[in-house]
This record gives sequence, structure tokens and C-alpha cells, in this order.
Amino acid sequence: MHSVMIFLALAVAIGIRLIFSLCSYGLSHWQRSLLAFMAPPLLLLMTAMAVIFMGYHGQMLGFQASRFSYLLAVFFLLFAVIRGLEITYQGCSSLQKIKSYPQKNIYNTHAKILETNLPYSAQVGFWDSELIISNGILTTLDDAHLKAVIAHEQAHAYYHDTFWFFWLGWLKRISFWLPKTNKLWQDLLLLREIRADQKAAETVDPLILAESLLIIAQEINRIVTANPLGVMAAGFHDLDLENRLEERINALFDESDYVRFKGIEWYPVLITLLPLVSIPFHG
Repeated sequence: MHSVMIFLALAVAIGIRLIFSLCSYGLSHWQRSLLAFMAPPLLLLMTAMAVIFMGYHGQMLGFQASRFSYLLAVFFLLFAVIRGLEITYQGCSSLQKIKSYPQKNIYNTHAKILETNLPYSAQVGFWDSELIISNGILTTLDDAHLKAVIAHEQAHAYYHDTFWFFWLGWLKRISFWLPKTNKLWQDLLLLREIRADQKAAETVDPLILAESLLIIAQEINRIVTANPLGVMAAGFHDLDLENRLEERINALFDESDYVRFKGIEWYPVLITLLPLVSIPFHG
């Protein structure tokens, strides 16, 4: 019976990815992409936890539990834990490295300075993130455009994007084999940038922010084209997001609710807890 649970959960997870991500059901872009991305791996995790908790002894609804399904669940859960420890180690290593960077106060904002000509800015950390800005941005942008970039990064800090996307990145690593994982991940990354752009546009001129995006993209392309080694440096930037720059700029001036962040309704995710309901039926 546990094997049936596992394969049923797998079928539902794949079905969600193939069907749900294609349909809106009146949901916002955020809600649709987030649920299609999160629900499948969470469903599989809850199923594995339920099977492990029940063990391979006894029966469930008259069917004998099997050692194979138990070992399969243990393998998946161990895989998830190992991938989680892996990205935690990488994150902690990055934070340790960042501590050695020189710090500078830029428009009343503390920032760590990255010694590279590539225009780059980011929030790094977990819940309380730190701002990193490269020398490339400081020399490329004037005051107005630099303030727009900082406002964008402050928006990431406001939404604690580093924390939430740490966990989403973990789900991506354990569900890379499911259909549309990378497509949905890229979609969420784009939505994250759009949300930060729109939040920044509340305090800076959206036209200045759009110009900043264009200037940075043009400078990156210039560096990469002029220096083949720049391709390595471009790893700092998500090139797929650079290719979708037009979508970010259009979203800055789009008043529709479809791309605007209006909060997340989490109750649909509770459906992924259903496998835990089966535990009392094991005897």
C-alpha cells in the first residue's frame, strides 16, 4: 500500500506540473507559478515522511507494508537533507567570504564593495541580508541611477527574498527531475525582480529605474563581448533574466494585477499535507 501512496503522489506531482502551471484559475501570475513550483516536491516530501513514520511492518487498509517503499522514502528524504546541507554550506561560505570585503556607506546604506568591473549588485544572506555592490556599478551609474539600483536592492531586503528563495532553491534542487522545474524557477526569479522593481518604483522614478536596467545590461554585454573571460564573470548575473529585461521594464509600467504582487495565499499548499492523514490507518 505504501508503494501505491508513493506512485500516486508521484503521478499527482507530475500532473500538477503538466496541467496546473498552464492554467490560471483566476490566480495571479505569482500564485500560479509559486503553487506549481512548490506543491509537487512538498507532496513528495510529505509522502516520504508518512511512509517512514509508518515503517515497513504491519498493514495499511489490509495491505502489507513493503520494505522497498520504505527504503525508497528513506532514500528520497536523505537526498533532500543532503541537498539542503549542501546549499546551507554554500550560503555560509559566501557569507564568510563577504565579511572580508571592504564596506562603504552609499546614500546612508551600508554596502560591501566587490572588486570587479562587472556591474553587479545583490542582497546576500538569509533573513537579514547584506548589500553587495561592485566597483563596476559605482563607475557606470550616476547618482540618480545608482539610487534607483539601491532602492531595488532594498526592496529585496524588504521582502526577505534571500531567505524565501533559499528554501525555494532547495525545492528546486530536490525536484530538478520533475517536468518544468527550471522553467518555473526562471519564472519565479523574474517575478522576484519585477516585485523588487515595482517596490523601488514607489520611492524612485520608474523611468530612471528602467534606464538603470538598460545601462547595466548594455555594460555587461560590452564587457562580455570585449573580454572572453567576462563570460566567467557574467556568472554573477542570471543571463536568462537579462534576456527577459523587456518584460521587467514593461512590468514597471503595467497597472494590471496579474504581474503585481498582492500577497500569497498559502492555504492551497496545505493539500500537500494529505499524505500525513494516512498515518492513523497504518496498523
